[in-house]
Amino acid sequence: MRRSSTQVNVGDVTLGGDAPVRVQSMTNTDTKDAEATLGQIAELAEAGCEIVRVAIPRADALDGFARVCESSPLPVIADIHFDHRLAIEATRLGAAKLRINPGNIGDTSRVDSVIDAAGAAGIPIRIGVNAGSLAAEYHDLDWPLPEKLAASAVAFCEHFESRGFTDIVVSAKASSVRTTIEAYRLLADRVPYPLHIGVTEAGTAFSGTVKSAVGLGVLLEQGIGDTLRVSLTAPPAEEAHVAWEILAALDIRRRGPELVSCPTCGRCQVDLVPIAGEVDRRLRELDTPIKVAVMGCVVNGPGEARDADVGVAAGKGVGLVFRHGQPVRKVAEAEIIDALFEEIDALG
Repeated sequence: MRRSSTQVNVGDVTLGGDAPVRVQSMTNTDTKDAEATLGQIAELAEAGCEIVRVAIPRADALDGFARVCESSPLPVIADIHFDHRLAIEATRLGAAKLRINPGNIGDTSRVDSVIDAAGAAGIPIRIGVNAGSLAAEYHDLDWPLPEKLAASAVAFCEHFESRGFTDIVVSAKASSVRTTIEAYRLLADRVPYPLHIGVTEAGTAFSGTVKSAVGLGVLLEQGIGDTLRVSLTAPPAEEAHVAWEILAALDIRRRGPELVSCPTCGRCQVDLVPIAGEVDRRLRELDTPIKVAVMGCVVNGPGEARDADVGVAAGKGVGLVFRHGQPVRKVAEAEIIDALFEEIDALG
């Protein structure tokens, strides 16, 4: 069962409580360039992103941020480090949420001014903690890092609560999968707020996907996590695609088709890898929650993929196309992909 939490509103998107686990990502454009940023947000929205975060590293990005907030199809989170004045200004320019690491904002009075500004604007704050932004009292303690991360986040939450602010989302990320899992397990028992989960600085598209799938998969299977960001050194839209695949693999949420394809072996008599790759690419353009199977031989054919809506089992230079486990036609290898999508289209 999913962990129970409070609920916040990020623009028109609910987070926590009984809301679905939300997918978010972050732009990598210069927010000063509003048009480039909005273009990337449009790509993210098309990829299934539901909330978007943008960096405000300098004051000269604020005008662009305001234009982004006015035109974005997704609620916009202002990502602020160090300069509390940028966070305060972002609340006035249309931010749907703030993300700050109180530990690197510094002086408590500065953090308090951000809390007050968010409260006046009626928007939530994500309290972000990582190894470089612990609460000061935990920096030098000889504790395991997961405990220091969780304790810092709890201390920041308590301070926010002391000022009457409870519109909170919490994260405690690390680049280590094990540290991330342990920190969130501790947090899940200690705070009532929605948890933003992610393995920070996870890596490139390949290694980062593996680390994120392992770390976030473990947490989500245990009911921990109300929103997730997959952090990849890759185009931001790829983060959204991977996030949806993680949710779909656990049957938590599904946005589009599921592809089932065999790993290939010596029995395979067609060039299956490019076929499966092209099917995967074209399936990303669909939003129908169907299951599609691409199998390299009769061993992994309709028998093992009998619950697929549409599929193909390859033979020597041919493919047997099936629907709901029943063969419907045989086509040449070069025609497999088109035949498969003709059957998908026929499903309506």
